[in-house]
Amino acid sequence: MVPVTTLRPGTTFEENGDIFQVLTYEHLHLRKTSAVVKVKVKNLKSQALIEKSFVSNKIVNPIRVEKKDLQFLYKDKDAAHFMDPKTFEQTSISLALLDGYRYLKEGQTFTLSFFGSEALSIGFPPKMEFKVVETGPGVKGNSATNIFKDAILENGLKTKVPLFVNTNDVVRIDTRTGAYTQKA
Repeated sequence: MVPVTTLRPGTTFEENGDIFQVLTYEHLHLRKTSAVVKVKVKNLKSQALIEKSFVSNKIVNPIRVEKKDLQFLYKDKDAAHFMDPKTFEQTSISLALLDGYRYLKEGQTFTLSFFGSEALSIGFPPKMEFKVVETGPGVKGNSATNIFKDAILENGLKTKVPLFVNTNDVVRIDTRTGAYTQKA
């Protein structure tokens, strides 16, 4: 058991059977009361974002999450299938547990977090490259304006791209927001 004052972003702990990962940490000293620790956490089982407040002397049960780099093989309607490139051992993970599964690309390596043998989450790189499979006609020389058009990427994601982007161009996408960042 550890005091909540030691929680920092990235730390994982267990409370009432749920596993949480700390996203933000704030230690507040309020007048006439004891200090309060406020954390924004992600429930790794349900993927819900929650804000929690603790009295500064509260303790929580830290857990050790193992991270593995696994290669994405394919996905079906229920699960994503990964392989350990060293042992060739395969793991299937429910798509309901994978926040952002649309960013999975066959053959690419991703970092997955496990608690025991249970997969908790997947870490995506902040930016990934995807091919544009459908978009309106491009306009040359119009790169200085903030005018965007709809585009569909190879992973089925719909996003907005600048007018100069054409079908079959490769673009870089921010995996946290799904927004276009630049042409690759």
